[in-house]
Parts: sequence; C-alpha cells; structure tokens
Amino acid sequence: MSSTLIVQLDMERFCEEANIPATYVIEIVEHGIIEPQGRTPDVWRFADYELSIARRAAKLHQDLEIEWEGVALALELIDEVQQLRVENQRLKHRLARFAVD
Repeated sequence: MSSTLIVQLDMERFCEEANIPATYVIEIVEHGIIEPQGRTPDVWRFADYELSIARRAAKLHQDLEIEWEGVALALELIDEVQQLRVENQRLKHRLARFAVD
C-alpha cells in the first residue's frame, strides 16, 4: 500500500514558496481557484500542490492583465482542455486496436 504525503503550508510560507503577495493569494482563494483549509487567512493551510496553481493564476493576472474572474475561468478551461486531450488520446489508442492496416 502506498501513501502520498501532502505538505501543508501556512499563509506566510505559501506566499514565500509561490513568490506572490498575500493580497494575490486572498484573491485567488476568494475566486475559488484554490481552497485552503481554515476559515480565515491567518489560519489557512494550503496543500503543496496548490503552489503551482497559484503561480499560474498570478502569472495570468500579471502577464495578461486578466481580472481574477477571468483567471479563474481561464484556468478552468485550460484544465478542461487538458482532460479532453487525455481522453482523446485514450480513445485513439482504443480505436487503434480495431483499425486494420
């Protein structure tokens, strides 16, 4: 049996690791892009995998000057496209078994 260890970070450490200001993290949370444990920023705990999501959100916000609502939508659509690509590849492999040369 394998287990996966998820490291949890407090707000200060999360901001340091993601290299983004707390105001960005609060916006990212308020728009449902990531969902920390805890009710308020001073007790929030973030899973380490949320760092990459927060970095991507901040990059979209800064580089493309997208409002946070747009960032949330863009990330959702990017994830959907990635899932569809994976599903498409899986279906292509299944179909290939039935194709005749």
